[in-house]
Amino acid sequence: MDKPVQVPVSNPAEPIVLEPFQKSAALSLGVELELQLVNTHDYDLAPYSDEMLRLMAKYTLPGSVVPEMTSSMIEISTGVCETPSQVLAELSQIRDALVKCADKLNIAIVGGGTHPFQLWHERRIYDRPRFRELSELYGYLSKQFTIFGQHVHVGCPDPDAALLMLHRMSRYIPHFIALSASSPFVQGQDTQFDSARLNSVFAFPMSGRAPFTLSWDEFGQFFSKTTRTGVVKSMKDFYWDIRPKPEYGTIEIRVFDTPLTVERAAALAGFVQALASWFLHEQPFMPQEDDYMVYTYNRFQACRFGLDAVYVDPPTGQHMPLRDHIVQTLRRVGDHARKLGASHGVQLLSEDAELGTNDARWLREKQGRERLLAEVVRQGALRFRGRE
Repeated sequence: MDKPVQVPVSNPAEPIVLEPFQKSAALSLGVELELQLVNTHDYDLAPYSDEMLRLMAKYTLPGSVVPEMTSSMIEISTGVCETPSQVLAELSQIRDALVKCADKLNIAIVGGGTHPFQLWHERRIYDRPRFRELSELYGYLSKQFTIFGQHVHVGCPDPDAALLMLHRMSRYIPHFIALSASSPFVQGQDTQFDSARLNSVFAFPMSGRAPFTLSWDEFGQFFSKTTRTGVVKSMKDFYWDIRPKPEYGTIEIRVFDTPLTVERAAALAGFVQALASWFLHEQPFMPQEDDYMVYTYNRFQACRFGLDAVYVDPPTGQHMPLRDHIVQTLRRVGDHARKLGASHGVQLLSEDAELGTNDARWLREKQGRERLLAEVVRQGALRFRGRE
């Protein structure tokens, strides 16, 4: 029997210093999207990331296009944006170039948080030192991490403000999950979850939520204690739902499934920015450690039932339909959305919440009509390129 691979870790005696929190423009935005590469024969995942990266290198684009954990994935990101309309413009420009390159390779690009019927054991780990190390450490979980998310960065004026914003934003994790949910199918089966993708994230030891600290000094003490064990080497090793990104001067929200369109991705970024503006300018509430007593329950409800979930209000314990709380929240941040140019996307999200419509519902409705997941993926590819 082969011996298990031992992954070297940092000497626990070696101190690892938390990098300083860089300056960024308050409320600036950055968006990352992890996307599926599928063949156009049976619409299964296709290991074409190297070929896509070579073709995409010929374009002058904002942001970046980089590989991800397995070779059937690719990640795109915007540059630093001021408004959701700028996010949409940059994502659209990158999307159009992706589609042109994919057409040359006879493959397609698709959104969604999971591929509906791919088999995890057929995936190939992308040949990069960090990905190889993660594969050796996490074993089969690494290939099962062929899931696709949207990450939204929002700029913060200083590190203490970033931690305050992180914990305020945590009350709205269920809202983000339900509005972005697009992963109902796994391994050819309807999971009965709107966002099954996050079940794969839960398996990682450093997932979940950040510790309740409201000062950067206090967070630095937590970081020092954690890295002293040798289990964690850098902020990248934390797979929290929201984490600070000191190198960018942002917090990064990581619970969104990748939407089926760049328009929805930009609308979700606009929602985040409007919430952040509300927090910064009105200081509406102070987060408490007790807020997290209902965090896991609310998170599960949103993953399982999407917009039909029950939401438990952290300060009052009141139970209410999540969709109602989403609509109330979107109205509450309406003035901030208008000032930021996010009104159109926020209005679309509000209408979807009232109707109970998200991408998971779209995928299920397509499968209900077509009875063939490959056809659902094909139509998802058309939707991503704006030609549904």
